Amino acid sequence: MLRVPAKLSSFAVVNYLPKRGLADLAKLSSLVDIKPDVREALLKAPQTVVALESTIITHGMPYPKNLETALEVEQVVRKTGAIPATIGIVDGRVKVGLDSNQLTTLAKAGKERSIKTSRRDLSYVVSRKLSGGTTVAGTLVVANLVGIRIFATGGIGGVHRGGEQSLDISADLVELGRTPVAVVSSGVKSILDIQRTLEYLETQGVCVVSYQCPDKEFPAFYFPSSGSKADYNLNDAVEAAQLLSTNKSLGLHSGFLIGVPLPEEYAIDRKLIDDAIDQALADAGQNAVGGKEMTPFVLEAISKRTEGRSLESNIALIKNNARVAGEIALELNRLENCASDEKIGEVAQPLRQRAPVS
Repeated sequence: MLRVPAKLSSFAVVNYLPKRGLADLAKLSSLVDIKPDVREALLKAPQTVVALESTIITHGMPYPKNLETALEVEQVVRKTGAIPATIGIVDGRVKVGLDSNQLTTLAKAGKERSIKTSRRDLSYVVSRKLSGGTTVAGTLVVANLVGIRIFATGGIGGVHRGGEQSLDISADLVELGRTPVAVVSSGVKSILDIQRTLEYLETQGVCVVSYQCPDKEFPAFYFPSSGSKADYNLNDAVEAAQLLSTNKSLGLHSGFLIGVPLPEEYAIDRKLIDDAIDQALADAGQNAVGGKEMTPFVLEAISKRTEGRSLESNIALIKNNARVAGEIALELNRLENCASDEKIGEVAQPLRQRAPVS
C-alpha cells in the first residue's frame, strides 16, 4: 500500500508521486473504463501492470481459440505476480482490463463485427459506439494514457514487402517512436520486410534490443533468428527494468522494442513458412487485399497452409512474451518503488527530527 510519511513536506509529496510512477487517473477521459484490479494496481504500483492487445482476439484467431488464448495469456502474466490489462473497445467504451464477459463479446464478434482499431480509428469507433480490437499502436495509445509502461504482444507491424514503393508502413512504428512504453514481442511479423522495419524504427528513435541473445540476433516471429541484428542485448529482466527506468528519468518519450525469440521447440521449418508466405502474398495481390486487412489475411492463409502449426507457434510465442513482460514489470516495480522508498526516507528523517514534540 502507498503511504506518504505524515511529516513529509508538501514539496516532497509533489515529487514523491511522479517518482513512484503513479498515474493521475482523476484527469482520465470519461470514455475510459478501468477494471477494478487494474485501477488498484495503477494507483499503488503501476509498474506491475502489463498491457495486452485485443486485435489478436478479434482478428488474429478463430473462435473459440481466440478466447482460450486470451484467458491463458492473462493467466501467464498473473503467475509472474504482475497484473494483466487487456485493452479493447466494447460498445464505444475504451476498456483497460476486460472481464470474461467482455473478452467473450470481442472473441465472438471477430473481424465481421469489430473494427481493427489503431490510433486513427479510436475516435470513430468510440463516437459510433462500436466495438474494436486495438492494434499494437492503438494499445500503446491507451496504455500510455493510463500510465502502463510495459506491453506484451506476439509481433508488431512494420514495413511491408515492397513498402519502399507502396509506402505501406504500420502505424505501430510511428507510435513506438512517440510513446514511452516497452513492447515485448517476438520481433516483427515474418511476412514483413524486417531489415527495412528496423531502419524505420531507428529513424523514429526507437531503441531496439534483443532479449537473452548475446549475439543481438533479432527474432523473426516464427523463427528465433531473422538474420538482422538489434542495437543492444538485455541479459535479464533486471537489465530491462533498468533501461525502462532510465528512460523515464531522462524524460524521453520514445518507446522500446524488446525482441524475445520463439522457444526452439515451437519453431517451424523455415522453407515451409517462406513458401506459405509467398503464396499468401500472391493470393492477397490477386484478391486486391491491402491496408489493415493484409496481415490478418496472410496469417490466416499461412495457418491453413501449415495445417495449424503456425497458429500453435503464434500462441506459444505470445505466452512466452507475456511471461517475460510480467517478469520485467515486477523488476521495474522493485527497482523504482524500493529506490523511491529509500529516497523518501532520507527526506523524511530530518523532517521528523525537526518536528516539535506534541
